[in-house]
Amino acid sequence: MKKYENKSNVCGNLIKTYREKRHLTKAQLSRLLQLHAVYLDSTELFRIENGKMIVKDFELIALCFVLDIDFEGLKDLIE
Repeated sequence: MKKYENKSNVCGNLIKTYREKRHLTKAQLSRLLQLHAVYLDSTELFRIENGKMIVKDFELIALCFVLDIDFEGLKDLIE
């Protein structure tokens, strides 16, 4: 698996920032994601936020939708 700066994803910090901005716990975010048929538990969210777990495209789309993250914000993050 190719890693970017020794991380498995580049969006973890952004996800954590937006989750905290909305005052959500990882468990609460997990329940919101389940409403969109995305099943990530709080341990998996912890690993994503710390760059230790790869985020699948459909998971990222659901995370952006639930946390109200603009796709342009993601684009700026990786450029």
